[in-house]
Amino acid sequence: MPQVLLIEDDTSVRDGMELVLRRHGYGVETAATGEEALALLAGERGAAVELAVLDLMLPGMDGFEVCRRIRARTATLPIIMLTARGDDEDIVTGLEAGADDYVVKPVTAPVLEARIRAALRRAEPAAGAGVGASGSAGTGAGAGRPHHGDRSEHGGLVIDRAGLTVTKHGTPVALPPTELRVLLELSAAPGRVLTREHLLASVWDHTFLGDSRLVDAAVGRLRAKIEDVPARPRYVQTVRGFGYRFGPL
Repeated sequence: MPQVLLIEDDTSVRDGMELVLRRHGYGVETAATGEEALALLAGERGAAVELAVLDLMLPGMDGFEVCRRIRARTATLPIIMLTARGDDEDIVTGLEAGADDYVVKPVTAPVLEARIRAALRRAEPAAGAGVGASGSAGTGAGAGRPHHGDRSEHGGLVIDRAGLTVTKHGTPVALPPTELRVLLELSAAPGRVLTREHLLASVWDHTFLGDSRLVDAAVGRLRAKIEDVPARPRYVQTVRGFGYRFGPL
């Protein structure tokens, strides 16, 4: 039974969402404030939590700061943020803080449950993710790179697809599941352009209500960790009007 932490200050919304999740077979922990949620995650009960659903508009510590603090503790816990408004600035700020996905309230039970299932799938071991990437917009697979089984070297970046590890100049790089899957998908075919729509479908499993901001935010977070100069990326390059490709080229 997957264990979900629901962080929501509105009692009626929290109770309703908890009921829906339990009916769909999830175990649920609840918190009314960010402080309460962080304390729970730091304790014994927090070890069982597999995903957090986080409202942005919380009393005291807001959801943005809660998200940042969760990410400072763990790179692997999926976070789906809830926002009462489809406010672009809130959404972008939440994604930049480390959220993996978002839904706008009021949210229907099927949508929330589908997003949770997709996020939990992304958190599963990603061995083989990105192998044989398709649906690209662009040509050429790029120059060959040194490969040793499931281990590939790209300049100072080493990607171990079997061990699901990434190192940069010999130093391990901790990547959340979403960012790791983006990197695996892009690096499977260096030099080939993958559209945002392709990445949404293959990484987020979003064949509905796709939002390219999810891709752009994940790429931005990934660049901050693997690029020497994120503003001038060598590895994850933007192809304007199409999407992204993996270098170095």
